Amino acid sequence: MAIETILYGASGHCKVIIDILECAQMKIGTILDENPNTTAILGRPVAQASQFNIRPTDNLILSIGNNKVRKLLSAKLNANYVQAIHPKAIISKHSSIGAGTVIMAGVIINADATIGTHCIINTAAVVEHDCVIEDFVHLSPNVSLAGGVQVGEGSQVGIGATVIQGIKIGKWSVIGAGAVIISDVPDYSVVVGNPGRIIKNTQHE
Repeated sequence: MAIETILYGASGHCKVIIDILECAQMKIGTILDENPNTTAILGRPVAQASQFNIRPTDNLILSIGNNKVRKLLSAKLNANYVQAIHPKAIISKHSSIGAGTVIMAGVIINADATIGTHCIINTAAVVEHDCVIEDFVHLSPNVSLAGGVQVGEGSQVGIGATVIQGIKIGKWSVIGAGAVIISDVPDYSVVVGNPGRIIKNTQHE
């Protein structure tokens, strides 16, 4: 008997996870949301999170795109966090992927890459050999990371951005869409352009 996976957050990101689980022939359980006005998603009913008791043995994915919210909820909810991996992702058997992480269609993860917990590796992103992606990171669609790139906790790399080999991106940074990163990025930085330039620091916001 297939074990159901609960989804927490009836968002656009949740729609993609539903599709992944269906493609992977995983059984979808209750979908939860904190917004009382959200009652259904992709034809499936949505239950109020405040009225649902999540148990430590329940399989759960945080189906929320916001990196900070995923971190807060993961610390608050005691559950068995599971992965959602699209069957059309290509993942090296020599890589490592953490609990609660979502891997979308067309993703390529190569040898000795390490992906942390509760990450989003979005459609057609490429993570080359020896990359280290820390917890709560979001790699947007069509991101390309060359070998040995490190991405710190909670950072988001925008759609179509490119990062050359050996670069370190600090924690809770934002890399703009289409940016080309050729030098290290400090923590809490907002970087845009080609080549990437820092336009803001968000540490005290």
